[in-house]
Amino acid sequence: MTQTKRQLFGTDGIRGVAGDFPLNRDTVFAIGRALAHDLQRSRPVPRVLLGQDTRESSCWIAASLAAGLRSCGAEVSSAGVITTPGVAFLARTRGFDAGVVLSASHNPWTDNGIKVFSGTGYKLPDAEELEIEREIFAQIANGTAAAASTSMADIVEDDSLRHDYIAWLRSQVAADLSGLRILVDCANGAAAAEAAELFHACGVAATILHASPNGRNINDGCGALHPKTLGNAMQAAAARGEHYDLGATFDGDADRSLFCDAGGNVINGDGVLLLAARDMHHRGRLAGDTVVATTMSNMGLEVALRTSGIAMLRADVGDKYVLEMMQKTGATLGGEQSGHILFRDSEATTGDGLFTALRVMDVVVRSGKSLAELVVDLKVFPQVIKNVRVREKAPLRDIPAVREAIDAAEAQLLARGRVVIRYSGTEALARVMIEAESEAEMHTLADAIVLAIQTAVGI
Repeated sequence: MTQTKRQLFGTDGIRGVAGDFPLNRDTVFAIGRALAHDLQRSRPVPRVLLGQDTRESSCWIAASLAAGLRSCGAEVSSAGVITTPGVAFLARTRGFDAGVVLSASHNPWTDNGIKVFSGTGYKLPDAEELEIEREIFAQIANGTAAAASTSMADIVEDDSLRHDYIAWLRSQVAADLSGLRILVDCANGAAAAEAAELFHACGVAATILHASPNGRNINDGCGALHPKTLGNAMQAAAARGEHYDLGATFDGDADRSLFCDAGGNVINGDGVLLLAARDMHHRGRLAGDTVVATTMSNMGLEVALRTSGIAMLRADVGDKYVLEMMQKTGATLGGEQSGHILFRDSEATTGDGLFTALRVMDVVVRSGKSLAELVVDLKVFPQVIKNVRVREKAPLRDIPAVREAIDAAEAQLLARGRVVIRYSGTEALARVMIEAESEAEMHTLADAIVLAIQTAVGI
């Protein structure tokens, strides 16, 4: 039977528990071979760049992937520990046919992932990922997915690659940032390899937190997954008489970032979209006076943008789908509440936490306003997101009890709120999001839907 739906690739590459299928050595070796064959349609000897985050499994996964690539004649280079957008940038600018990142982003250290960018710096289209999957499963079926003993010892890390990326980031800021003092949380992830050097090059006085990775502490109580950690640190610093203009916190692979104002209040991706949209609108760089957000962005963002004459479109969750809508509509700004921000008025091809941090600081300096002042009118509707671990991803509206709970919530809220129910693209989770004017009503409706999902497909 012909495979018609992706089984390995999610919204952000292939993810799973390191050591288990599909991130066991033999399957990773097969992924390398399948990717090499895919690239050989365009070039007989493709050049592939590898980059990785700080998980202890990243090295052996990189070795197995490199072995698979090389077994089919591909040339492999390594940038070592580097952010995901760093690999996308280098794939595009240094003549590689593909860039591959070994990372599971915000997931715990026990997980890992394989994310592929084309030589243009963009993620692969779904159809190409499906073709690669078909070969992977074919190799497993015919027994050719058996990895030999592999080592990264013969793959030399090229430090010039990372320095090229940092130099490009630095070149994207015209404003003088030297007067700023910031607190930075690197999540013990990939940003730990670049943040200090970048901000120093920009003249920013940056104090760096959680930049001592040990292979198992990535995202552990820190980073963009736990932005209040940064907020608490800023408040503690203020109590000691230490002032910071703002704080920036990254996820494990630094393709997204969240912020804190001087008071330690968290500013999520919706706030960043608001301040960036107004700045770009003022400078004539916001194409179509339109921003692309997702179904998860708060209604308050839509209202605040409207007061500035800016329209908001909603894409499916996933920066890949935000980008697709931006390309379709010509929009130059888009992003997610989680902190993936896409600036199409630059050369960036994917969400980049470090780049976003520079853009935020650039707006702060040029506007003469604090981060809090820039988002002061963002009135956030009460919102709750509840995750339900599931044993299977059956279509939720095909489950009568779940459909009834969703329909009841939508009928009760009408225009006073929103209901968004979806499966995670990277984990075995159903996400229930409710926005409402009343917090009590919001929690009651969310709990009813959660119970229906747990009863039907929960673990």
